[in-house]
Amino acid sequence: MALTTTDIDAAADDIANADVLLLQLETPVAASEHAAAIAKAHRTTVILNPAPAQPLPDSLLASVDILTPNQSETELLSGVKVDNHEGTAVVLTLGEQGALMLTATESEHVSALTVDAVDTTGAGDAFCGALATALASGEALRTAVGFANAAGAAAVTVVGATPSMPTRAKIARLT
Repeated sequence: MALTTTDIDAAADDIANADVLLLQLETPVAASEHAAAIAKAHRTTVILNPAPAQPLPDSLLASVDILTPNQSETELLSGVKVDNHEGTAVVLTLGEQGALMLTATESEHVSALTVDAVDTTGAGDAFCGALATALASGEALRTAVGFANAAGAAAVTVVGATPSMPTRAKIARLT
């Protein structure tokens, strides 16, 4: 059963009261677009991990504060000019090379931590979850990206997606 806009309406108060809304494209785009619009109307920070990669409507991108595509997703989305969406930041995840943070006023490469990787499954999810957590905790984007890089590094040291999701304590040990 796919997530619908009716389901989103049922959660509208939760979305409106959240600090951060993290979206990905495993759910129907219409549902993500509706949730993002609700969040944006209530000044909730909207993070979109555009995976699996697919063309995105401008109406969804207009509600996104932070995009977190990987390299292949960026290549697919390269026809979309992010600078046409004022206020949108882009955080490009680069795996073992870290992440590239782009805003309207700055760009910065945030280096990855060196770890012995055993399985990259779940690294992107750990990164996005940690980014949302750090931003919801009031951290600046640069600090949040560093925290997210540490979460991704922690995740690749464990086999499997679910078991690899790090705790704050594990992330803190890496930073």
